[in-house]
Amino acid sequence: MKVLVIGGGGREHAIVWKLSQSRHVDKIYCCPGNAGISELAECIDVNQNDFNALLDFVKYEWIDLTIVGPEDPLSKGIVDLFAKEGRKIVGPDQAAAQLESSKVFCKDLLKKYGIPSAEYKVFTSYIHAEDYIKIKGFPIVIKADGLAAGKGVFIASTLDEARDALKIIMKEKAFGDAGNRVVVEECLAGEEASYMVFTDGKTILPMVSSQDHKRIFDDDKGLNTGGMGAYSPAPVVTDGLENVIRERIMTPTVNALKAEGMKYKGILYAGLMIDQGRPKVLEFNCRLGDPETQPVLSRLETDFMEIAMAIAEERLHEISISWKKDPAVCVVMSSEGYPGTYRKGDTITGIKQANDLEGTYVFHAGTAYKEERLVTSGGRVLGVTATGITIADAQKKAYEAVDKIHFKGMHYRKDIADRAVKSR
Repeated sequence: MKVLVIGGGGREHAIVWKLSQSRHVDKIYCCPGNAGISELAECIDVNQNDFNALLDFVKYEWIDLTIVGPEDPLSKGIVDLFAKEGRKIVGPDQAAAQLESSKVFCKDLLKKYGIPSAEYKVFTSYIHAEDYIKIKGFPIVIKADGLAAGKGVFIASTLDEARDALKIIMKEKAFGDAGNRVVVEECLAGEEASYMVFTDGKTILPMVSSQDHKRIFDDDKGLNTGGMGAYSPAPVVTDGLENVIRERIMTPTVNALKAEGMKYKGILYAGLMIDQGRPKVLEFNCRLGDPETQPVLSRLETDFMEIAMAIAEERLHEISISWKKDPAVCVVMSSEGYPGTYRKGDTITGIKQANDLEGTYVFHAGTAYKEERLVTSGGRVLGVTATGITIADAQKKAYEAVDKIHFKGMHYRKDIADRAVKSR
């Protein structure tokens, strides 16, 4: 079979890498891809938001299945177009993708169906939002309503910080129309975890748990990013808690969308806050998380293509998923300046040496070839991922691999998975 993967980051490299191991897959295409993906798939020079061009390509090449990596094409309706033309594709349609593309839609849905989340209020006025924040006190969370590449969430500890966040979102329009509305919500206490499931709208199959590291600096300091590292499993998600998450959050959310006239097919990602064994929803994503995908798919034993086809054909109940017991850790290496304005075009060395280490694989995110040189081309450049007998072993391997790699101005956190290691 032939498969097309849409996207060009670390998540998509992990998807392509896992697909390349499938006995069912003869050819993989990726749009736009990156330098690492090009070693496993044919990268096509088409704008990933030019849906008609992608559809023409799928028809011309007789592609059997398309898998959508990033949120943007989902929010703009790529699934609706492909489904209308009878083409198999993995991902929710535009209406269901509002679960990620609109914080307001998500919060309203959770409230209506009694799914646990933080108390919130929605504003279109800077002044009204500021007045509300003064009344509620601190810390408090301020979110842009729309998509903001993981950077539209601010945790304010003071009034000045809250004003700065509102100014960035509502006045400076740093995230464009995504900031036309803001959600102001209580700051939940506890430990974060990521929980993802496969679903065809009827059956839900859970993935292994993981935990992301959003802040740019060690000890969870600095600005929010798309993610600076992740590990799997997350010890905070016990077997008992998994049952609670499935029964109180994941299944009710899929059923809530169904009750609203939407069939959710694809991957459903819940960002959770766990406090004293009680989970609450921080956010939902409508696709695999990045960088959680890298350690999670590193642990997947079942053929990924079989799962994806079962989702598209609404027969996920036929699939039994198995996972490796070995934990996995991913350390993201970013360009100087990220998550703000960052460097590009710096030569990267040492990836082969890192990949040669046992149990290690370097997933490319922001990379490209320039005159046969491998160079940086994005904010998050690489996701250095390793599996091990224990989380501590996987962490040690990942950082040994990081030490083999170099590019000018490179940055990475040195505490990825520390919490999990210390909890053992």
